Amino acid sequence: MADRPYEDIPGTWIFDAERARAGYHLNQFLYTLMKAENRKAFLADERAYLSKFKLSEAQREAVLQRKWNRLLELGAVVYALAKLAFTDGRSYQYMAAQMTGMTEKEYVDMMLQGGRSPEGWRFKSQRESH
Repeated sequence: MADRPYEDIPGTWIFDAERARAGYHLNQFLYTLMKAENRKAFLADERAYLSKFKLSEAQREAVLQRKWNRLLELGAVVYALAKLAFTDGRSYQYMAAQMTGMTEKEYVDMMLQGGRSPEGWRFKSQRESH
């Protein structure tokens, strides 16, 4: 992705036009998981199902490894990405917890207490310099 000021926000991938183009085929795949017969076919042979889509090798591996943050970085729409979590019998909270490095319970508890604190490092560049 091109160097944009908002790329410095930690844990955030802005879904801009460039990321939308990069993720077009990935999101096409993810949205097929809305249909039960597609979920069944995907779970039966994930690699074979993925071969039907023009995914990059990085996208394909991120799907197979359920690398949630990497999928966002590679252009997945979070709402489409939830279809993959649901296909695995997981909740949105589980997926979000995985993205933050928390357990599902820790994530749910944090959200019930008002979400993440605004205190702390605000930019990737700040963390890299420490």
